[in-house]
Amino acid sequence: MQSYNHYVLTWQCPDTSGVLAKITHNLYQHGAFITETSQYSDPYTDTFFSRIAFDDRSLTVPIEEFKQGIETLAKPLDMQYQLRSRDLLPKVVIAVSKDDHCLVSLLTKWKAGVLPIDIVAIVSNHKDCQALSQWHGIPFHHLPIKQSTKAEQEAQMLTIFNDHQADLLILARYMQILSDDLCEELKGKAINIHHSFLPSFKGARPYHQAHKRGVKIIGATAHYVTADLDEGPIIVQEVKPINHTFTIEQMVHMGHDLEATALSHAVKMHAEQRICLNGDKTVILA
Repeated sequence: MQSYNHYVLTWQCPDTSGVLAKITHNLYQHGAFITETSQYSDPYTDTFFSRIAFDDRSLTVPIEEFKQGIETLAKPLDMQYQLRSRDLLPKVVIAVSKDDHCLVSLLTKWKAGVLPIDIVAIVSNHKDCQALSQWHGIPFHHLPIKQSTKAEQEAQMLTIFNDHQADLLILARYMQILSDDLCEELKGKAINIHHSFLPSFKGARPYHQAHKRGVKIIGATAHYVTADLDEGPIIVQEVKPINHTFTIEQMVHMGHDLEATALSHAVKMHAEQRICLNGDKTVILA
């Protein structure tokens, strides 16, 4: 089978008649061979969302000239877009505290080639995951934190993120609340896993909250980080049924699996450019 260079274009703009035709016609004019498309027109925000995968088997111009053509087309359409090579994996920094179940899942799937990401660093306010990080050959940065040093510690974290030219920060059970400034700096570039089926049971000890309320399902929620605690746009939710016989400890153990699964799915979709922000919500272009 012949090898081609593959690209992904994800875009959104105000919805108007023929907007999809304008984009696909531009791709056709330049010889882009479309291999996958998905789109959604939101009737509530009058916004059009689309993801188009294509290869260069019949491209008639160099890819840089092709990108310039998209840029020229985007301006009159008020279009936000991301165009990149599928082989250019997003660089990821993972933040973790003591619990390693989400980190282990991410590392295992990354090592197996299931997650299309490049993990460039792991940061933590504890040393519990240092050996795991070193075993995988990933730079580990111990950044202890207390209230009086929070600003300094976050500045160090942001420096690591920027020095590696990272595209995404994953909070893999990183048990610290990011400052409003850092949340704003990383808007759309930070994914958190919350051990609860949001918007229920936000904040600390959600399994204890859920057990007290006698819930019949437990869940985990992967979402983008915002300054509003545990209220960022939801990406993935995983749930399992339970009943009155479940102890808090059993709920926690089951929840660990849900957390790891939800976070991995969210990271994969982000890396594949399948997620568009739509106000306080997300559009998933499967």
